[in-house]
Amino acid sequence: MWHAVVRDGTLSSEDAATDVPWWSFTKTVIAAAALALVRDGRLALDKALPGGYTPRQLLQHRAGLCDYGPLADYHAAVARNEDAWSTGELLERANARRLIYPPGTGWTYSNIGYLFVRRLIEGATGEGLGAALDRLVLQPLDIAHARFAATRTDLDGVAGMRGYDPRWVYHGLLVGPLADAALLLHRLMAGKLLPPDLMSAMCTRHPLDVPTAGRPWLAPGYGLGLMTGGIAGGGTVAGHTGGGPGCVVAIYHALSGPHARTAATFLPGDDQGAVERGCFALLRN
Repeated sequence: MWHAVVRDGTLSSEDAATDVPWWSFTKTVIAAAALALVRDGRLALDKALPGGYTPRQLLQHRAGLCDYGPLADYHAAVARNEDAWSTGELLERANARRLIYPPGTGWTYSNIGYLFVRRLIEGATGEGLGAALDRLVLQPLDIAHARFAATRTDLDGVAGMRGYDPRWVYHGLLVGPLADAALLLHRLMAGKLLPPDLMSAMCTRHPLDVPTAGRPWLAPGYGLGLMTGGIAGGGTVAGHTGGGPGCVVAIYHALSGPHARTAATFLPGDDQGAVERGCFALLRN
């Protein structure tokens, strides 16, 4: 297991200089960018969008949108290293325009919801997502080595990513060292990007009644781009787990305890419980 730990602002790492896919930790960065636009008056968190949901509901997976994860054809195409479908084809195959419940009345993890957040960011800034994330989040938090992956070539040298088309991650994919992921979350949670009211909104969790077998969660919840809640062994964390073909990552900040601490871990395979257990152990040590 590769790892990086930030303790009271000081970084230590093991094999953490190699670029890895950040997978769904990218959602945390996307949420931070959207909240930076709210901070700047360029996006309204609770204004209803044409679909009847709000940006807050999209960020918290409470908009009523489905996901493309259950599509067998999607997984088969990825396994064959095919080129990603167009966004239009993806939305048609997933029947994404049909809400599965009225916005705000349920919770369903939705990559499609974050695709729509991506569109909001790009529309508000007039930039592609990579440029917007760099300007709104990476540069202000002094994250130097993370980058947006838009083509197969962008994944050259990234652990476990041979042959993968990053466009399969429709909301966008960041890659970079684990050390940068840990530093980004640590600095974000320290309040170096967003004002207190927006940090509070980001961390306010919706409790989840979801299966946790094999994973070290006691009271899981979801904020705005953050998985957050109580964990086995004690304590409360906020961050994100992610996974894709061939590897998994976990990047979390300890919300309890005497010291400010953030950890990031990476494992080959698909065991999200294992990568979370390794990350949470680092937060307690």
